[in-house]
Amino acid sequence: MSATLATDDILIIETPERVPLHFALASIGNRFLACAIDHTIQGLALALIVLASLIVANFSSIERAISSAPKWVYAVMILLVFLILSSYFAFFEWIWSGQTPGKRWLKLRVIREDGRPITFWEAAVRNLLRPLDMMPYPFYSIGLISVFATARDQRMGDMVAGTVVIREREAEAPEFSQVFATPVSDPALRRSFKPVDFTASLSSLTES
Repeated sequence: MSATLATDDILIIETPERVPLHFALASIGNRFLACAIDHTIQGLALALIVLASLIVANFSSIERAISSAPKWVYAVMILLVFLILSSYFAFFEWIWSGQTPGKRWLKLRVIREDGRPITFWEAAVRNLLRPLDMMPYPFYSIGLISVFATARDQRMGDMVAGTVVIREREAEAPEFSQVFATPVSDPALRRSFKPVDFTASLSSLTES
């Protein structure tokens, strides 16, 4: 169960085993900061692409580069710019299970409405509608209205993809060594069972 506060907007998902899972929905402020970080990274990447293109074209003047650069430089630059603008969010949310660099920094994550991790399909669909949420560009006005109007704080892309943005739990499960090194609170158990050193290696375990 996620670590939540009384002031958080809580999403409760009941599993087929009747176990309620509590998730703290991400706030507008955190989502805005995460998005600003991601757009800053996009802008820096675009600037580096333009700079690299000028260096490859061996021109010191931008006007001269635009008018005289080889066609393959144009093609590569256009392709990279398209990928960064259109695929940045979907790519990172897919490979990082619902997180972009901005979301990871602020401990946010996109999950499915049933609590399961998103797949490439959800990552792609929610971000294909990002241009609509950004209207009027770049203020995300439609997205903000949608977040305030929905019970699960979803923008248009989230509603179509069936996803929500949550705040990750702050407390992590203790390691085996920490659990076994914790002193037993019951005096009787302390007298009956002497502490033993415990070491474990999980390297031999597989996912199956």
